[in-house]
Amino acid sequence: MRSETNIDGPLMNRAKIMVVDDDPDLRQALSLRLRANNFDTVNVCDGYSAIAMARNEKPYLIILDLGLPAGDGFTVLKNLQQYPALSGIPVIVLTARDAEGNEKRTLESGAVAFFQKPADNEELLGVIRASLQAGWGWGGPLPS
Repeated sequence: MRSETNIDGPLMNRAKIMVVDDDPDLRQALSLRLRANNFDTVNVCDGYSAIAMARNEKPYLIILDLGLPAGDGFTVLKNLQQYPALSGIPVIVLTARDAEGNEKRTLESGAVAFFQKPADNEELLGVIRASLQAGWGWGGPLPS
């Protein structure tokens, strides 16, 4: 179960973020950007693996593409909600799909934010930090 402890300061920057995207170049670039901002990352390339990896890696936040092989992003969002231990992980959708229709559906499916590719780096980092500061954590405070 997730803690309601607020995460702030240098500990927040050690949060593990899972990047789920089928584009290896985007996964690598986004992971490099996140690590440059002191986040830990784990990468996944399809919807099926996303749930298994989330259960194993226990990320504090997920960045999710909608267009994935082996279960699209909406399937991943639905499956995350079916596991109590995963249902509280904030999910930020980052997709090339058109915002019309997809943004509303994404937010209704449990995502905390919707971004179209390419996203503004500072805006994306701001939403990541805000989501982490809102009190998300996997079973307690981040490791020191």
